[in-house]
Amino acid sequence: MTTPSIQRGHGAAEVELPTQYQPADVESRLYERWVSAGHFTADPDRRPDAPAYSIVIPPPNVTGSLHMGHALDHSIQDTLVRRRRMQGYEALWVPGMDHAGIATQNVVERELAKEGRSRHDLGREAFVERVWQWKNESGGAILGQMRRLGDSVDWTREAFTMDDRRARAVRTIFKRLFDDGLIYRAERIINWCPRCLTALSDIEVEHAEREGELVSIRYGSGDTEIVVATTRAETMLGDTGVAVHPDDERYKHLIGREVELPLTGRRIPVVADELVDPEFGTGAVKVTPAHDPNDFEIGRRHGLPLEVIMDERGVITEPGPFEGLDRFEARPAVVAALRQQGRIVKEVRPYEHAVGHCQRCSTVVEPRVSLQWFVKVGPLAKAAGDAVRDGRVAIHPPEMAARYFEWVDNMHDWCISRQLWWGHRIPVWYGPDGEVAALGPDEEPPEGWTQDTDVLDTWFSSALWPFSTLGWPDRTADLERFYPTSVLVTGYDILFFWVARMMMFGLYAMDGVEPFKVIALHGMVRDAHGKKMSKSFGNVVDPLDWIERYGADATRFTLLRGANPGGDVPVADEWAQGSRNFCNKLWNATRFALMNGAHVRGDLPSADELTTVDNWILSRLNRVVAEADALLEGFDFAKACETLYHFAWDEVCDWYVELAKVQLTDERADRTRRVLGEVLDTLLRLLHPMIPFVTEELWTSVTGRETVVTAAWPVADAARHDVDAEAEVESLRRLITEIRRFRSDQGLKPGQRVAAVLEFGASPLAAHEEGIRTLLRLNQPGEGFSATASLPVEGVTVRLDTAGAIDVAAERRRLEKDLAAARKDADQARSKLANEAFLAKAPEAVVAKNRDRLVQAEADIERLEAQLAALPSG
Repeated sequence: MTTPSIQRGHGAAEVELPTQYQPADVESRLYERWVSAGHFTADPDRRPDAPAYSIVIPPPNVTGSLHMGHALDHSIQDTLVRRRRMQGYEALWVPGMDHAGIATQNVVERELAKEGRSRHDLGREAFVERVWQWKNESGGAILGQMRRLGDSVDWTREAFTMDDRRARAVRTIFKRLFDDGLIYRAERIINWCPRCLTALSDIEVEHAEREGELVSIRYGSGDTEIVVATTRAETMLGDTGVAVHPDDERYKHLIGREVELPLTGRRIPVVADELVDPEFGTGAVKVTPAHDPNDFEIGRRHGLPLEVIMDERGVITEPGPFEGLDRFEARPAVVAALRQQGRIVKEVRPYEHAVGHCQRCSTVVEPRVSLQWFVKVGPLAKAAGDAVRDGRVAIHPPEMAARYFEWVDNMHDWCISRQLWWGHRIPVWYGPDGEVAALGPDEEPPEGWTQDTDVLDTWFSSALWPFSTLGWPDRTADLERFYPTSVLVTGYDILFFWVARMMMFGLYAMDGVEPFKVIALHGMVRDAHGKKMSKSFGNVVDPLDWIERYGADATRFTLLRGANPGGDVPVADEWAQGSRNFCNKLWNATRFALMNGAHVRGDLPSADELTTVDNWILSRLNRVVAEADALLEGFDFAKACETLYHFAWDEVCDWYVELAKVQLTDERADRTRRVLGEVLDTLLRLLHPMIPFVTEELWTSVTGRETVVTAAWPVADAARHDVDAEAEVESLRRLITEIRRFRSDQGLKPGQRVAAVLEFGASPLAAHEEGIRTLLRLNQPGEGFSATASLPVEGVTVRLDTAGAIDVAAERRRLEKDLAAARKDADQARSKLANEAFLAKAPEAVVAKNRDRLVQAEADIERLEAQLAALPSG
């Protein structure tokens, strides 16, 4: 690609843009130039009077690569940051990665397995070293992919949840929470992966509908007989009670009594608990406190013992005939034994239910009682809820706040320990005499003390992200300048799992100061039919593939055009093609403008010095500046993109550039060149946050300036609003559109010229005759001119000589069809407006709409009748 030849320093450009835009020739060159120039680097001490703006990137997993969800999330954040940077803010966007405990350990364990070894062969210290080696050599591919997307992050502040500074923050907040009694160790029911051999957070469990087998079992006998149903028959070996609703008349006589548990000979009590739904199944439920979260709570309320019947690998440990069987082997064996004893009341039947799977290895999760570390979330969650309720933190869109409150108001204590080797090791030490102490980052354990073997949940360290990335626990210049951060952009799917936890820890660690002012939530990226993207569905779209084929700008613009606040974002290949075409349209329009001398030298001419067409485009430009600015401020990226897209394509490229071609050939040329330069300068600045690469290449070519990255964000000039010019050009556009439609209907080729007489009467459109003739390919009438068609449009009568060029019969049929439709429309509107009941009951807006419909239909009838009358006979 030929690099544009730009004469710098004079506000003008002498350029030879290539005939086509090739993103691959531009993007990497521009990105490296931006980074080298320090455009993305924030300085807390620079411009102390400038407002600060900061975003921390939701840290992608070190094992991950860029997917469509990331691409959407990053495109939104980059749009926000680039706009604020242009508005004069000291803008900081912090990049970083998450160490992703389970996922990363799995990756390295798989590598070891190929060598015939396990982590236990290496030992803990050597294994952790091996993971760091993998991270440094192979991890973090997504960081390079972020560059390809155009992320304007401050690479000098790149963070990692396991680096030294983040480790210091983790140790500090853990000790503070521990000393405040907000971290404790206890036996509780947790999600357990029998393959990864660790506790899991809720977000690490994916639920999927699976067909199970629902079996009804009779417990007890005679007057103590009671029937329960279960899909996990093997867990009955650990039952320590049966629960019924206290108001269920069927079972009141059993409450407080004991029934025999089949296959075990144990006797277990019947308890009354309001958690039981008497309408579900038999209204009686088996209670297995050690292997079901709801049962665990029932067991705690009624003092039922914990009977653990399987080990950490899901193997039955209960003494008896099932001992040593895997849980899924034990299930049919238990059912068979129950059937043999006559305990099966209803035969096994299929039953659809949600089953939790480990996100990393897809193993079915097992609820399991285990000794773990927990955060006592009560006071922290209340503070997180209050921050939104009292307006210190805004959730956008506002309707998502209800979901946030539902979670923080009903949050259970958080299990933060994981049975892994990769992660922040829990900073708790045990003394030889049973002492327990949490130690801060600058504290050393006494001789002979041993550290807890578990590591912290990955989400524990990422919950510190908004302030640990700014230097906490030290009082750094970054923390003083950029905390609280301005906005958190993330998907609604992790509103609870990550956002709520950052709120809790931010408010706690930063003395009640919230971690961000706004939570801006976006939806999930889906396919064109609204279906979730999944490899099993075969509908996954790779953003890197789009970047290769269509460019980063087209990829970003496609995602942003679908980013309605809080809504899911459908994407399709053809939409990315459309975005690429839009970039090409901008390229071609700018290339035309530069070839015809468009520039930004000197002040804009006054409105009095400009044509109506020039004043129209400047008026529309300033309205679009105000509209797009308001939409971006309100996080409505889809509407902002649509507004800019249609203005750029429909008004600037399709109309102004075409109308300007006439003005560029006469005495108006210099003023039109300046207006054309102004329009492109402003439009490219407006589009830069969304499509940074093509706008940088074009804007520097138009203006001759160094970069659009730090150029001033456009501000609307109300003085340029010209209602009369807008109305006149809109009328002109309608006239040209109508005549073009007529030509098309008659089969005239776009470039085919026909003779025409234009009768303007008192219409102001007379001033545009040259432009009308140019755009419509209308010649001046010559000798022998004879009008074969007459079209009255916008107060102008256009008489065309189309002899031999149009199909008169076909045109008559078309007009008669349109006339019939207009008459029908008028009749329907007239009928409604004559109906007194309709007028009395219908909302005023509906009545007004029908009045407008009648007026429009009558105007169409008049126009169509005139056109029919003007057609030649025969």
